[in-house]
Amino acid sequence: MPLPRLLSAIVGIALALGMLLFGGWYFTLSFCIIVYLGQLEYFQLVRAKGIAPAGKTTLVVSQVLLITATIAPELVDAIFPVAGTFICFYLLFQPKLATIADISTSILGLFYGGYLPSYWIRLRVGLSPAVASNLPLNGYWPDSWSDISALPLGLIATFLAFICIWAADIGAYIVGKFFGRTRLSDISPKKTVEGAVFGVVGSIAVATAGAWYLHWPIWQLSGVTLGLLIGIASLLGDLTESMMKRDAGVKDSGQLIPGHGGILDRADSYVFTAPLVYYFVTLLLPLLN
Repeated sequence: MPLPRLLSAIVGIALALGMLLFGGWYFTLSFCIIVYLGQLEYFQLVRAKGIAPAGKTTLVVSQVLLITATIAPELVDAIFPVAGTFICFYLLFQPKLATIADISTSILGLFYGGYLPSYWIRLRVGLSPAVASNLPLNGYWPDSWSDISALPLGLIATFLAFICIWAADIGAYIVGKFFGRTRLSDISPKKTVEGAVFGVVGSIAVATAGAWYLHWPIWQLSGVTLGLLIGIASLLGDLTESMMKRDAGVKDSGQLIPGHGGILDRADSYVFTAPLVYYFVTLLLPLLN
């Protein structure tokens, strides 16, 4: 791995672990910045196709969604359609007649770049907020590191999900680079079937080990299920972003991260996994228990 790419990965992981551990508004504000930068890249891809989305309006209402996910998570699902209506209202009354593409790409920007990422905030900040607040700005610091399973559920679940995504990305990258022979899709010519399979297997292995350590109910089933969901969803997120870049005719979504490209190039694996992990923790685990 080239040195700039390696150094960027180390810095990115350190920042991710920091915001993940502190939680509260530290996590939310960090996510707001990531979402803002990612949406800027998304709208840059859209405009490369000659489309004129409601970029500024979508950026603002997406930030409202993320902040709402911290203050009142139960209202996010209600605000999402209202935000979409507001975007349509804005486009319909522009001097230039809006097109179907203008409206649809704006709504996709809200869904892809605002609503889906809000599930990470609902997971990390929204679960057990009273337990996970012993610092200013609702931040958190463990009283003891001796028993990880005693940490707040939102922190544990988010951390495990991040580790699964990293295992899937690293496993797919290494195996695909050195052993990949079969092309996975024309959308991303460098991705191989061997790399994709090993990435999913890596995610399952990490999730199963985590479920066993955390004493989750029926840990074999819960671990495999979570790992499979994350492995497949992270791969689909990667391919979706590759499809958008291919359609826009660019190699990377941006140049913000040395050796990696833009924010979307690094965050694409997290988009579709967020709601799956959230509902796994809030719906499936209680059923298994």
